[in-house]
Amino acid sequence: MSEVSARRQQAFRVLMRRHMPRALRVAQRIVRDPVEADDIGQEAFLRVWAHAASFDPRVAKFTTWLYRIVLNLAFDRTGRRTFQPLDEAAGVADAGPAAVERLIADEERRLLDLAMAELSDRQRGVIALFHMEGLSGEEAAKAMNLSAKAFESQLGRARAALKEHVRKMQDKGSFA
Repeated sequence: MSEVSARRQQAFRVLMRRHMPRALRVAQRIVRDPVEADDIGQEAFLRVWAHAASFDPRVAKFTTWLYRIVLNLAFDRTGRRTFQPLDEAAGVADAGPAAVERLIADEERRLLDLAMAELSDRQRGVIALFHMEGLSGEEAAKAMNLSAKAFESQLGRARAALKEHVRKMQDKGSFA
């Protein structure tokens, strides 16, 4: 980050190559739209470039700082959204030997995404950072600008809400 702060473009390119995939994953989990997630990732790195001098490694790790930027942008976007994106079209089924396993995994992922869509932005954020990105509770709390206790509480509520949505889907027969 000191190199980026000194406006060294090569260092910035390395930083983007290393961290853009995780920024996109987190944004996608919140906004549920790959195009919008890409916009958020680009905007996040523009902000990293513009505010590189304000980054203090004694306060937070770079990834924590980046997650905070991505989450703020994603929460802002979902608050302004006035439309719902179209569901992604299903692809052509593979007839290979592992096709059944892939179909089951794809269906489970689709149903998890549907259940995640029912959560609030903040709840999706805590689930995405803790369970999907593998951050520790402390790191995720910092990224969300919450105390450890507030993060644990938010995570508990998010898990309970996710479990309830999955239960409702099971009751409807949508989830095997």
